[in-house]
Amino acid sequence: MKHSRKFIAGIILAAGLIVFFSGCYRGGAAQSGSAGKEVSSSLLDTITQRGVLKVGLSTFVPWAMKDKNGDLAGFEVDVAKRVARDMGVDIEFIPTKWSGIIPALLTGKFDVIIGGMGIRPDRNLKVNFSIPYEYSGLSLVASREKAPGFNSLEDFNKKDVIIAARLGSTGVEAVKKQIPNAALRLFDDEAKLIQELLTGRVSAVVASSPMPAFQALKYSDKLYLPLKENFTREPIGFALRKGDVDILNFFNSWIRVVDSEGWLKERQHYWFETRDWAGMLQ
Repeated sequence: MKHSRKFIAGIILAAGLIVFFSGCYRGGAAQSGSAGKEVSSSLLDTITQRGVLKVGLSTFVPWAMKDKNGDLAGFEVDVAKRVARDMGVDIEFIPTKWSGIIPALLTGKFDVIIGGMGIRPDRNLKVNFSIPYEYSGLSLVASREKAPGFNSLEDFNKKDVIIAARLGSTGVEAVKKQIPNAALRLFDDEAKLIQELLTGRVSAVVASSPMPAFQALKYSDKLYLPLKENFTREPIGFALRKGDVDILNFFNSWIRVVDSEGWLKERQHYWFETRDWAGMLQ
């Protein structure tokens, strides 16, 4: 009996020592980790402490554009303003040329790109994307004079056809892949694309929907839509710097909430399916 009691007492003592030293080890490791590398705060904390959400975007009608007063308006502008409102902060828009918008994000010029950016694997190597909050696609708007009666991609796939696209856009790779025989000219401004088309220096412009349709309506005497539907479909997401789970989680949750409310669909309908906003432009 005495031996049994000593055995049980020994087990209890050993168990206590294991728990004690285990706790010391974990505490030491935690202290060592915190001393060795300070845990950086999330961008979400930085934004709320700053009181301002900095948004990078580029002008694409009707995603983001200047109104008669020189203020920004459009689908992305509405989205960004709603995000900032729900965060309880002000908003600062930082217009940036599309070809340099990802490098500008990576250098910290702004917090997030809310600018109709298609989610693509090559871009995902550099930035993190939220879940999609919209889907877009590429379409063509063509010159009645330079591309008369064209109604398929094959009609444009000729060496004497000149296609214009925006530098750094998904349209560039789409033209190279699906219309490889056409000559490709690149411009860094949407207005310049349309100017080249209206003056007859290019046969067609490839761009994200619904811009081609709106331009065909606006200049119906000179331009038309050769294709009945978009020839690509791409998810659109917010682009963020890598390594911050909290800010990515916030944007994903935000998209789910406003989508379930029907707010995104209402804004999509207004900007992409009507021309009620046309009077606000210059």
